[in-house]
Amino acid sequence: MRLPYLLLLALITAMSFPGVGAEPPPAATEFPVPVVEAAGDFNGVLARTAQVYIGGQPDASALTRMRALGVDTIVNLRTAAEMTNRQQVPFDEKAKAESLGMRYVHIPAGGPKSPYSPSAVDQLAAAIAGTEGKVLLHCASGRRASHLWVAYLVRHEGLTLEEAMSHGRAVNFGELPLEGFLGEPISFELAR
Repeated sequence: MRLPYLLLLALITAMSFPGVGAEPPPAATEFPVPVVEAAGDFNGVLARTAQVYIGGQPDASALTRMRALGVDTIVNLRTAAEMTNRQQVPFDEKAKAESLGMRYVHIPAGGPKSPYSPSAVDQLAAAIAGTEGKVLLHCASGRRASHLWVAYLVRHEGLTLEEAMSHGRAVNFGELPLEGFLGEPISFELAR
C-alpha cells in the first residue's frame, strides 16, 4: 500500500516542478564582441572572436602566425583584380595558405563584377561550418569583412541587427556594404 502512495507523491512532485529531472535546454551560443589586437602584419586592423579573426590584408608572415594560432581556413573577400595587384599584395596568398595546410576560400565582394549579396553570407556560413579550427576573414582593411561578419551573425546566428552591429563597430565599420549582404535596406541611423 505504501508503494502506490510514493508513486503518487512522485507524480505530483514532478507535475509541480516542471523540468525537474529533464535535460536543461541547450545554452544559447554567445558571440563576444571582437577584440582588436595589435597586428603590424595586417593592413588596418585585426580583431578576434572565439573562432573567427576579422581583419585587413595579411602579409605572408601573418598567415604563418595565424596557422600557429589554430586558423585552418582563410576567407578572402578581395576581388581578383585586388589580389593580382602585386603593389597591394606582393605574394600569392592562396599558394601560401595551401603551403601551410590551410583551406583557402575566395568570396570576391566589391565592384560591379562582384556585388555584395546574401549569397556571400551563405558562403561564409558554409566556410565556417566546414572548418575544424579557426577562420581568418579578411578584405583590404577589415571594412568589408566586418560587414560580412555582421550579416552572418544576423542571418545565421540569430543576433538582432543592433546586437550584430556592435561586433562590426569593434572591427572597422562604415556605412557600406551591409545592405547588399543582408539583401534589404537598413536604417543607417542604426549603423552609426
